[in-house]
Amino acid sequence: MSRKNLTVAGIFTAALTVLLLTFALRPEAGGTLRQASVPDPSQEKAIKKTTLVQDVTATDKLNRIDVNRHLSTLLADMHHASPEDISAYANSLQQGHGHITLLMLVDFRTRKTTTYKSSLPEGTDQENKQLLHYLNTAKSAIKGHQSYESPSFIIGGKKYYFVAQRNREGQIAVIALINQKILDRVALHQLKNLRLIPYPKEGKYRIESIHADTLKDITVKTGHDNENASHYYENEIVVRFPNGHPTAAQLQTIAADIRCKEPRKLGYAYIFRSDKMSYSQLKTYFAKKWHPLYAEPHYMYLTNDAVSENTGANVITPNDLLFSTYQWNLPAIETPQGWNLSRGSKEVIIAVVDTGVQANHPDLKGQLLKGYNAITSGSTPDDDVGHGTHVAGIIGALTNNEEGVAGISWYNKILPVKALDNSGAGTTYSVAEGIIWAADQGAKVINLSLGNYADSQFLHDAIKYAYDRDVVIVSASGNDNTERPGYPAAYEEVIAVAATNAAGERASFSNYGDYIDVAAPGESIASTYPDNQYAALSGTSMASPHVAALAGLVRSLNPALTNKEVTALLTSSAIDLGTTGHDKYYGWGQVDIYRTLQAAGGGQVPLQLFPQQVGKQLDSIQ
Repeated sequence: MSRKNLTVAGIFTAALTVLLLTFALRPEAGGTLRQASVPDPSQEKAIKKTTLVQDVTATDKLNRIDVNRHLSTLLADMHHASPEDISAYANSLQQGHGHITLLMLVDFRTRKTTTYKSSLPEGTDQENKQLLHYLNTAKSAIKGHQSYESPSFIIGGKKYYFVAQRNREGQIAVIALINQKILDRVALHQLKNLRLIPYPKEGKYRIESIHADTLKDITVKTGHDNENASHYYENEIVVRFPNGHPTAAQLQTIAADIRCKEPRKLGYAYIFRSDKMSYSQLKTYFAKKWHPLYAEPHYMYLTNDAVSENTGANVITPNDLLFSTYQWNLPAIETPQGWNLSRGSKEVIIAVVDTGVQANHPDLKGQLLKGYNAITSGSTPDDDVGHGTHVAGIIGALTNNEEGVAGISWYNKILPVKALDNSGAGTTYSVAEGIIWAADQGAKVINLSLGNYADSQFLHDAIKYAYDRDVVIVSASGNDNTERPGYPAAYEEVIAVAATNAAGERASFSNYGDYIDVAAPGESIASTYPDNQYAALSGTSMASPHVAALAGLVRSLNPALTNKEVTALLTSSAIDLGTTGHDKYYGWGQVDIYRTLQAAGGGQVPLQLFPQQVGKQLDSIQ
């Protein structure tokens, strides 16, 4: 036998052995496989309402814990501080935490009380009476060397509570009145995010809606209608011309014909906004006169915020305030064990294309790069919704800093890209621009916690652009409890993520289908939120950044892996939760950070990827 034939035979034998080992060693789900159930629309609405209440309740607990920690720190720092330093710290605390409406410092040594922001909110006589009752109860508690926390109460339509503490030496005490506006904000956020209300409202953005299959007009009257609807701008169209780019003279002709200003251009496509034509009229015009490669609506994209055998690794338990009690999601995917293998690298950038990120959040300090605003040119990518800040915290909130929550990645830098506006909605153009910009800035992973049910060639072009530049692209599947494919999650270049709950079961709101690749935790996930606060949110938007962060850890550990190889590692190392193998509810299963990083190795060819390496070797000797 010739040397070449011997080599080929040896490679095939090795490939067959590895394939058999790969399937033989594929993880089981603890001996039992979970069968997903799909609630009907009435059940779905009731379950989503329960999820919303759960998120608001958890957010209340998170922020009470966070406020108590800040007050404890204030008391500890006051013990030997000068009055000037105390005043400076108190003012700084209130400026950075706008929900602290009133701060009262009591010095029992001098019998002096100093009040910051001394005006109390006013309501009805009954409400004012209740407020004074809780304030007096707080004062009585600290006189008796006790801490105090009142129940929530309403003043002028807003929710508040009092909290009071006295220091260990008993010399100084603090009473604070806390505005709980975050609870209303989270409730409204989740009404939209879980599609419990029509979103966005018809007419608010001069938009229309179409059925994602038939492209016929549809009116969204209930939250459940979103599963069939894709929203678009009624007087705009996205066009890609057959011969590249039109000339200046041709653009002038188009402008005169449809009465429009200069179109926006991104990549190969143009967006025209007409002052006199509807989308259907524009489509007819371009089809007859310009014969485009494609002409499609300018779609809107909405936020999608709806047990292991590996015991050998040491479990790292970070000291972040909310980790042990509220971050069930990280141990569920073996994050603490995985930190023994990789905690990320500042060289591997993870882009968050979303509503922006709060740049000065104390739990994101030093984690963010200078980002980009695709909504308002030249502006910083500040978060005016909360969604992007929450997503960013899941990926990379500072870990082991005794503050708030722990992020999955300790060291990967986050690149914030604002592609969704202050309503939480964006357009094909803004999302595509954000993706392309992030890829051009060197992002190695892009998280897209957003979606629509219409297949846009324009958006797909942007996805391909990033994928061709070796970017791992991760997207949320959606929160409509539907099998309808959502985009960009359903594109073959994208890792589509479904959501699971703390029991390792399919989250009731999570979309499903054959396009799902993996699942990740997505119910009541604690993370960073604007105004230096923390919130618990549910949605596939929360599941997706778990997977994006894992991709960042993998690429940090083994930079030689391509985006295709990273995807193969994530899916092959997942814990199977549904029917054996791939299924439409969990994909290949729930991601497992420790197993995946074990497989990724450090410069070695992972077992799961050996068949691809065999193919490369075969090609090289032919």
